[in-house]
Amino acid sequence: QWNLRSINVEEAWNETKGDGVTVAVIDTGVTRVPDLQKTKFVPGYDFVNDQTLATDDNGHGSHVAGTIAQSTNNEYGVAGIAYEASIMPLKVLSASGGGTVSDIAESIKFAADNGADIINMSLGGGGESQIMKEAINYAHSKGVVIIAAAGNAGQNSASYPARYPHVIGVSATDSTGEKASYSNFGAGIDISAPGGSTSGKNEAGGILQETINPENGESVFASFQGTSMASPHVAGVAALIKASGIEDPEEIANILKKSARVIKEDPLNHFGAGQLDAAAAVKLAVKGQITFRDFFRWLHNNGYLSPGFWLDGGAVALLPKLAMVLGSYILAWFLRNYFPFSWSFPLHTGLVAGSSGLFFLRGFYIFDLPQWPMRVMGSSLPEVGGAIQGSGILNPIFASVLIPALLIVLLLGNQEWKWLAIGTTIGVASCLAVSAVVDPAVWGLGSGFAAQIFLVVNVMLCLGLARLAIRTEDKLA
Repeated sequence: QWNLRSINVEEAWNETKGDGVTVAVIDTGVTRVPDLQKTKFVPGYDFVNDQTLATDDNGHGSHVAGTIAQSTNNEYGVAGIAYEASIMPLKVLSASGGGTVSDIAESIKFAADNGADIINMSLGGGGESQIMKEAINYAHSKGVVIIAAAGNAGQNSASYPARYPHVIGVSATDSTGEKASYSNFGAGIDISAPGGSTSGKNEAGGILQETINPENGESVFASFQGTSMASPHVAGVAALIKASGIEDPEEIANILKKSARVIKEDPLNHFGAGQLDAAAAVKLAVKGQITFRDFFRWLHNNGYLSPGFWLDGGAVALLPKLAMVLGSYILAWFLRNYFPFSWSFPLHTGLVAGSSGLFFLRGFYIFDLPQWPMRVMGSSLPEVGGAIQGSGILNPIFASVLIPALLIVLLLGNQEWKWLAIGTTIGVASCLAVSAVVDPAVWGLGSGFAAQIFLVVNVMLCLGLARLAIRTEDKLA
């Protein structure tokens, strides 16, 4: 299907397939041909014959519905754009293709009142109508996205209803990406999409879907051309955008336009904002949104879910970090044997913050968000200076007894939070001890013997400070 390839829909399917969205097809009705059997439907209405079953007796509506949500990956036939969306069939055109403005207006209100998210109208003609305009405004006020075909007269103006405010008017392109010869252009064109061209008996250039043969009602695969075929392409992509979490109809319209492939030389407005691009539209819709599926796919693609990443020197070294946090608890337990104290939340917090921090966050880079907050939150106190600078080298101010001493001076008078300072001091001692063995790199001292001596001295000072603070607590008690 050249038309689906031309709008890059397969890439869009990596994010969404339209589940949970309802598209109202205001047309000649829809018959559930074999390739629509697995497509979801919601109740519609036949405004021509005043009955609930909106069966197609022309073939036009079923073809349009197929482009939007034809059953896909069913080992039969062709594909639809938002194939997990639901179709609401609303018949307003007779077998001959004719209909009334009043029926169309009523169907628009019906769609808005019965849960439709998107309305597709592959129809047009006549002038402006107040009742149609009011119906469109009503549906728009209820959050419905309305899309309509521009018309097939090859004239410099879209037909109604495509020209109404709050309606996305769609012109047609052929398989080469040029404006189809029959397509209206100019005023009222918001975007272009594949409408096909079967001129010269070139059915391969048309839009292929399964529909019905109006002469006998049997299903048949047929290639059609027209802005009627272009409009449901936009409706299908609008459903994908809606399913991505965008609710406001104006925002959906803006995403469709902003993501379209711009045609630079278009003085007569053949293409509106440009040519429809499903992948770009969905990408723009989900930009800044972090879903669990995206997050875990990103983790997998970058190796974070592989044990080897953590054990073989990935973004953070797992074993030294475990040694740091475990060491802090061993040191605390050792001191507790000589100077009894109770375990508390501030103490636990200090032990972790001083020794390892939330180290598993250090390797995370989440989409377009800045990385430094992850580095800082994933760092122990001695590593914070390097994390801020984006370096793995320890800053001698942070990797020393200075900040633990300051914390103890500030918090020693608080009966609860002084244990945060004591825990942090013990944690820093553990972190510096492990660093002295594993990676003794200190800014200004290099990574040799001088750095090791510096770290070991500060380990002893931190332990002495923690011991002094605990003894002070014991005497005060």
